[in-house]
Amino acid sequence: MKAVGFKTPGSLDREDALVDITLDTPVAAGRDLLVRVEAVSLNPADTKVRQDMAPPDGQWIVLGYDASGVVEAVGPDVTGFEPGDAVYYSGDVMRPGTNAEFHLVDERIVGRGPANLSHAEAAGLPLTTLAAWEALFDRLDVRTPTAEGGKLILVIGGAGGVGSIAVQLLRELTDLTIIATASRPETVDWVRDLGAHHVVNHREPMRPQIEALGLGAPGFILSTNGTAGHIGEIAQIIAPQGRFSPVDNSGPVDLTPFGMKSVAVYNFTMFTRPMFKTPDMGVQGKILSEVADLIDAGRLRTTVTEVAGRIDAANLRKAHALVESGKARGKIVLEGFRDLSQAGTAHTNRGTGVGPQR
Repeated sequence: MKAVGFKTPGSLDREDALVDITLDTPVAAGRDLLVRVEAVSLNPADTKVRQDMAPPDGQWIVLGYDASGVVEAVGPDVTGFEPGDAVYYSGDVMRPGTNAEFHLVDERIVGRGPANLSHAEAAGLPLTTLAAWEALFDRLDVRTPTAEGGKLILVIGGAGGVGSIAVQLLRELTDLTIIATASRPETVDWVRDLGAHHVVNHREPMRPQIEALGLGAPGFILSTNGTAGHIGEIAQIIAPQGRFSPVDNSGPVDLTPFGMKSVAVYNFTMFTRPMFKTPDMGVQGKILSEVADLIDAGRLRTTVTEVAGRIDAANLRKAHALVESGKARGKIVLEGFRDLSQAGTAHTNRGTGVGPQR
């Protein structure tokens, strides 16, 4: 099968940073689905793994978390899907990634594909949707007000992948007043169009901008971008006994300033359930199917802003560069595989690759 991988971690300014390769097609066993991948999206986690992680014994690392596609085959223990079903999902960091023509994934973390979206439109949603949903409803518990500021939330990085779906979920499923951050005219317009009630600029001091709104201190803060650089101001902004969740893993932070306010800090990853095979890992498949229902009802929309060509090494390198620039709005996706037999540059490896672990 066709795939894109790498053996040597590092920067993009190398021909081997990402390479078109050929791998054996995996076989579905247990509760696995074998999915024919139609589209994938880029996440910051892809770029971080490509920069830092070396595979064992010269194997290929195949990146990619998000995918939308069609079930090709099912393992003997699968109960919820059949060949031909359209699906979308974010995979397991302990297994090979989705930048491959065929991909194995446990059915419990898979949702039915939204009927009203193309594969490209659907591929941009799974990882960021799960991160936003789990942060808002499982960790921050935004449906339960805090003692102060319990009807007000600040979303830092509202125009990014997680922020773009978080703003929509908040607007559709809660009655909270949403303050989101954005720094360029086009991202300000994007965040407002997604449903934010107010927009402030995170490249300028946020506290005076929020105070000027006259709404009080937010009881909830979701930080999706640049948390390490904002941590001191976040501690100043949040209401006493508030709830705060960073989802970007941007670097070490000092939580000491939150102690006097008794702020609950939820540091998590949406990969926990599949990574540790937790008893409730099936919750992720249910979340994605519920979001598909909301999309088909016209209540949510895709956050995809660019289809960057077909799935090959050259296009993935360009997409990685855009994600690394920090200027991406919404999600970048790639769709379909080119014919590697015509390229003359494909590498062959008889293994199946290793997982794109964070």
